[in-house]
Amino acid sequence: MKKPWLFYAIAVTLMWGLWGALTAMLSNGDIPSTIIYAIWAFTMIIPCIVALKLINWKLETDKRSIILGCTIGLLGSGGQMLLFYAVDTGPAYLIFPIVSLSPLITIVLSFLLLKERTGKLGTAGIILALITLPLFEYSEGNSSNVHGLMWFILALSVMAAWGLQAYFMKFSNNHMSAESIFFYMTATALLLIPVAYFMTDAQSLSQFDFSSIPSIAGVQILNSIGALCLVYAFRYGKAMVVSPLTNAGAPLISSVLSIILLGIVPGDFKILGIALAVIAAILLAIEPEENKQSS
Repeated sequence: MKKPWLFYAIAVTLMWGLWGALTAMLSNGDIPSTIIYAIWAFTMIIPCIVALKLINWKLETDKRSIILGCTIGLLGSGGQMLLFYAVDTGPAYLIFPIVSLSPLITIVLSFLLLKERTGKLGTAGIILALITLPLFEYSEGNSSNVHGLMWFILALSVMAAWGLQAYFMKFSNNHMSAESIFFYMTATALLLIPVAYFMTDAQSLSQFDFSSIPSIAGVQILNSIGALCLVYAFRYGKAMVVSPLTNAGAPLISSVLSIILLGIVPGDFKILGIALAVIAAILLAIEPEENKQSS
């Protein structure tokens, strides 16, 4: 395959895009987001088993691999935890555009520390993707819902965590197998379930309909498979290209599917975001590869 990173990046956008659309369809305010986190963490086990089987269960357990793998996992799962609290304390219509700019951190670190470069088409695609991200999350809101600065600090923290996670994912792929990385991502996600439990409101937990677990898990497994594909995308591709492409592509798929399945008519900003995301994806896909990435 000439561009394996592109195959996996497309898989990520499809999985996460479908996950986002189905999440919108099945959205229920009675289900605490922390419970959804716990269910998602358990679904990570399935692709993790598949990944380990691909390498004949030869998990890398040296000190460096454990530290790198757990760092990636904690940044991802920890960022998710912070996002839950941020949404509870501030306006989602401002929080998500900030979080969606995490590829900026990845791009800067990859440029400075990994010495990654791209051509004119790739650069144009990256810029368009970065412009696109906030447009997908933008919605009208009442600024009176903003309480203090804590939500802003938390949003910046999530953005930093996920931007750093993407950088470390690429860096670690140069030193350990993608399958081992995903194992440690799964392990740290599971280890944070008790934190999610203590963050859950007792009343909400008592009212939770446990019969809904299979449907929630069925949606969350798409998120988990997408996460595994993302690790492979970083294994073969440049972080400064993979990160903006997947972060713009997934909302694009979610928007299109929501329009089809829910009959939603998107606003002007989202229509603009869809158009720019398509152009960005095309530019990133056709950009010639300058150097063969090591696996």
